[in-house]
Amino acid sequence: MSTNDGPAICNSCNAVISGRIVKALDKKWHPEHFTCNTCHKPIDGAKFHQHDGGVHCVPCFAQHHSPRCHGCGEPITDRVIQALGVSWHAHHFVCGGCRKELGGGGFMEQAGRPYCSSCYADKFAARCHGCAKPIVDKAIIALDAKWHRDCFTCNKCFNPVTDSTFSVLDNKPLCGKCA
Repeated sequence: MSTNDGPAICNSCNAVISGRIVKALDKKWHPEHFTCNTCHKPIDGAKFHQHDGGVHCVPCFAQHHSPRCHGCGEPITDRVIQALGVSWHAHHFVCGGCRKELGGGGFMEQAGRPYCSSCYADKFAARCHGCAKPIVDKAIIALDAKWHRDCFTCNKCFNPVTDSTFSVLDNKPLCGKCA
């Protein structure tokens, strides 16, 4: 038992299709009638996009419906990075300091720009009063300054000051033993 659906009818013009048939969206079309809703040219090849009830060729979809990269303004047709409330090409989502790609990993934000943790610490973190390097974890706040725990040392014996009370000589800490 063979099933013959009869002649192929074009979804666009309702005429019989003789010759090449385009099958898409569970319908049949004359090749010249399966067209992009944006540029109205026939969609050549098997790739197209559906959007808002219409079909679009790949270039028109990219130009008019793909998200735009915040870095370059061009359409994003591959992997999209969503960060800081906007879309990015992966290769444009880079550290504002070293320009290294941030990918999907962690980053810090300053004034709307992403930074890797190293550049963020170098540019924006508080500086230790003892060594002048960035403080990226817990800090000791004493003598109107911030210190790394290991940098807050006695000015005489150079051991870390760990007691909650200490003495001060020339605006520098002294441990209880040396005071």
